[in-house]
Amino acid sequence: MINYSMNSDSIKFLEKYLNEFSPTGDEREGQKIWINHISPYVEKIQTDLYGTAVGIINPDSTYKLIIEAHVDEISWSVNYITEEGIIYVSRNGGSDHQIAPSKRIIIHTEKGFVHGVFGWPAIHTRKSSEEKSPNVDNIFVDIGVSNKTEAINMGVHVGCVITYPDQFFIMNHNYFVSRALDNKIGGFIIAEVAKMLIENSIDLKFGLYIVNSVQEEVGLKGAKMISQTIQPNVAIVTDVTHDTCSPMIDKKIQGDIKCGLGPVIGYAPSIHKNIRELIINTANSKKIYFQRLVSSRYTGTDTEAFAYSNKGVLSALISIPLKYMHTTVEMVHKKDVELTVSLIYETLLAMNNQFFIG
Repeated sequence: MINYSMNSDSIKFLEKYLNEFSPTGDEREGQKIWINHISPYVEKIQTDLYGTAVGIINPDSTYKLIIEAHVDEISWSVNYITEEGIIYVSRNGGSDHQIAPSKRIIIHTEKGFVHGVFGWPAIHTRKSSEEKSPNVDNIFVDIGVSNKTEAINMGVHVGCVITYPDQFFIMNHNYFVSRALDNKIGGFIIAEVAKMLIENSIDLKFGLYIVNSVQEEVGLKGAKMISQTIQPNVAIVTDVTHDTCSPMIDKKIQGDIKCGLGPVIGYAPSIHKNIRELIINTANSKKIYFQRLVSSRYTGTDTEAFAYSNKGVLSALISIPLKYMHTTVEMVHKKDVELTVSLIYETLLAMNNQFFIG
């Protein structure tokens, strides 16, 4: 087994990739960074009309295997501007209204970035008997204007995307902290797998399609489109899942998953037993420790988009434990990231050695 370990170049790519904005529906800038990084390690790059990017190794093969992640991050949209210039919002993906008050934001306009904040009434002005919790109906953005005309003159209009400016950092050497780790950490992982294949001169017997999909956060849309285009035989999806050892999470419902204990192999109707068992056998034979998670009906990831497309695609899911999903301080453990790269890489080698079909 070749043990994968992140080096300084890998960290620089991850930081640059995470810090760039890629809100659902406008993932172009983040996708550019990913494409630029993966280009030396693939034979061909293709994109579709909505921005999903694919790096291909051995593109002439008729047997096609996908490893996939998604690039889009949750965000907000300008929904209404009051006469006083206060901005109300709607969700673009599963943005959490409870974390919004006091957060800095950036509004993306044709004139450039407009900075602002999610305001909230001071504690002194709120009556305990009338205490209100933040929700999507009452959170609001203040960009420091006096009226609606000033906001419009700055380029702000209904439909502008709003993102958080929070940046990547490493906590106590082991944890990566950032917004958009869901699921740019997956995009990082599959790019590193492609890099390992080329650096180790692996001669694949199948076509490998490294897919970075768009619009996962609003219904797996990019994966649905690209699956129709590629028509793969196998899809191995990587995404994040909840660290259930964090406070206020019921393990009896959410499962028992912890950061630092390895990648999570999923069980669900959309996950094909043959592919899952091959991944598990690979992990066991290569001594890659892992965790297991059950999803009773669906995984909530792009796995369903591939599994149930075309005439059916043999699909599996490998997830990375994540703390504080859909916040600006999402956290993953460095060791989990490294082990997931190793597991996907070794699984591809196992499939290559036996040219796994069906």
